[in-house]
Amino acid sequence: MTVEGYDPRAFPPFAVTVDLAVFTVRDGLLHVLLIERGTEPYKGDWALPGGFILPRESAEQAARRELAEETGLSETTVAGLHLEQLRTYSDPGRDPRMRVVSVAYAALVPDLPEPIGGGDAAHARWVAHGGQARLAFDHERILADAHERVGAKLEYTGLATAFCPAEFTLGELRQVYETVWGVELDRPNFRRKVLTTPGFVEAVEGRARLTGGRGKPAALYRAGPANALHPPLLRPEGRQST
Repeated sequence: MTVEGYDPRAFPPFAVTVDLAVFTVRDGLLHVLLIERGTEPYKGDWALPGGFILPRESAEQAARRELAEETGLSETTVAGLHLEQLRTYSDPGRDPRMRVVSVAYAALVPDLPEPIGGGDAAHARWVAHGGQARLAFDHERILADAHERVGAKLEYTGLATAFCPAEFTLGELRQVYETVWGVELDRPNFRRKVLTTPGFVEAVEGRARLTGGRGKPAALYRAGPANALHPPLLRPEGRQST
């Protein structure tokens, strides 16, 4: 539909993109998904996955499409991932090509297969958080903001279960908190808080998993229905994620 009196050519053109900070826990460490850029600008540099929003798709649709294209993850896998909109980044000089506004997302995933670069990405890989090289564009800022958001959300929501497989042990869940927050938690106290928080987790009856310890197999749980934790599971006082 054409609006009378409106001329889009009277306004400077700009583009809208999506960027994704995708976190997982691997080998007891927090990892972030990065791609090596295969085109200019910043060709050969590492960056967060992302790209331009197409005319007939939403920001979330673009985020899932770009994630599948640039990592080789299947569309089915990407469709099931938890994406959380982080914020909008609109500094005029953030992209040397033109004025580009980016809608950033944080994604929390269980350990997935090694990604394969595709689309504009020459390579894709999981990198230990904090050990990555300097990132292209303003992606250092986006990554830092996403890490802080995830750390805070773990206190008040059941978001930590998104890092876990469909069925998990309380030890696996505790490792998520310890890894993201950068703290060591008291095991009995953590177990008590989780199991007494309504709707946080649900026991999987008749199922257990062998662990590396000498004790009996550990009980399995799945994510419960609660969207918010009452009471919240707070970080130890005076300790922040690193």
